[in-house]
Amino acid sequence: MEKWAAKELSGVDLGDVRRNKRLIKIVEDLAAQPDSSVPQASENMAATKAAYNFWKSPYFPASEIRQGHIDSTIERIKEHQIVLAIQDTTNIDLTDHPKTKGVGYLDHRQSSGLKVHSTFAATSNGVPLGIIEQQVWARPPENLGIAKKRRQRETLSKESQRWLDGLEVTQSSVPSEIQVVTIGDSEADIFDLFNLKRSENSHLLIRGTHNRKVDHCAKYLHLAIRQIEPNGTLTAEVKRSPEHSARKAILTIRFTSVDIQVPLHHIGRSQLKPVKLQVILASEDHPPPGINPISWLLLTSLEIHNLEDAARCVQWYTYRWLIERYHYTLKSGCRIEQLQLSTADRINMALATYSVVAWRLLWLTYSSRVHPDLSSDAVLETDEWQSLCATVNKNPTPPKKPPSLREAVRMIATLGGFLARKGDGEPGVKTIWRGLRRLHDIAATWKLLHSHSPSDVSG
Repeated sequence: MEKWAAKELSGVDLGDVRRNKRLIKIVEDLAAQPDSSVPQASENMAATKAAYNFWKSPYFPASEIRQGHIDSTIERIKEHQIVLAIQDTTNIDLTDHPKTKGVGYLDHRQSSGLKVHSTFAATSNGVPLGIIEQQVWARPPENLGIAKKRRQRETLSKESQRWLDGLEVTQSSVPSEIQVVTIGDSEADIFDLFNLKRSENSHLLIRGTHNRKVDHCAKYLHLAIRQIEPNGTLTAEVKRSPEHSARKAILTIRFTSVDIQVPLHHIGRSQLKPVKLQVILASEDHPPPGINPISWLLLTSLEIHNLEDAARCVQWYTYRWLIERYHYTLKSGCRIEQLQLSTADRINMALATYSVVAWRLLWLTYSSRVHPDLSSDAVLETDEWQSLCATVNKNPTPPKKPPSLREAVRMIATLGGFLARKGDGEPGVKTIWRGLRRLHDIAATWKLLHSHSPSDVSG
């Protein structure tokens, strides 16, 4: 697990080769023990002080830390014909750290912290590729309460501009020959986003929320799509959440094309024209008892000719879950909100560093599902997979060949509490980050014990 960080950050340029090497070392340490505190992950006082000094360095901004990872993300994107650019916003809640300077209010005046908007790339079958862009800001206190007048302001002066900025960065970063689909939840249902000029291979897939006026006899979007006869059904995987367990849902699909009219309150309305979009309604008619039915209203610039096209869009929308898991991993796995750093700038520097770690954890989790037969020696060093097999199998003699990626990840997860029962499915990122922490200690001991007799390790 150690050599990947040097490869991932090979293009980073912090103005000094020593800083570049320090970043790689910090990422290696944090990735090996992602849910540990910085002192625990650093393992000694010198490394701990080096990490904290790195995050308060005045010689480079957090954006330059991210850029090394973003460059590697773009290189991975180039290997695919279609990629998903998933956008979402989350809070870094620092209310419990009142001495941290430079933070702003969050959802209400009593909470404080930073806002983070990420554009997270994934393959068309749901393998995380990394971040394309990440915006971090603190809301100034003088803005508290002005949301009531938001309709009277241009998008450029609102926080919703972040969605447009994310799309523009995506279009400028991803090669034009690659089809990129920007995915967003209902917060991205913004007319200016739909109206933004896009390149030929740049598309939108947004969950609608507003009952927009459309060119239909029903006049408004919600009624118009429900008047369409069903085009068929499909079965979708619903991810588990705090409210319900994972399940399969049978969705009735309706789709049509409409012209979205310019909102009445929109500034500059007279200079704008309606935007043509395809609308998909995926609704669950018979949910399990006690479960709220699924109802996804999706707005897309992609052509929808048949049920297969609509089903593909619904499937891609289900991958929006990846960015929620990414933010969850940053906060619960990497414990970014527990860092006791004195300023928002230092939190941002740490966030940029942990962003690489969080992506790697998710990549490992989902790659093992999509590419289960890949050899685990692509991600684990010899002493890691050997000690892992010996520990889990309770056999001091490891196999001669490394296990598959799926087998290795499941074994790592068992170290983190995954029970691997018949009905448990694949392990989640939480048991994997816990397991990696244990594997780090196990592999270090194994390497020490076998350092004098490498020829005997594999029997």
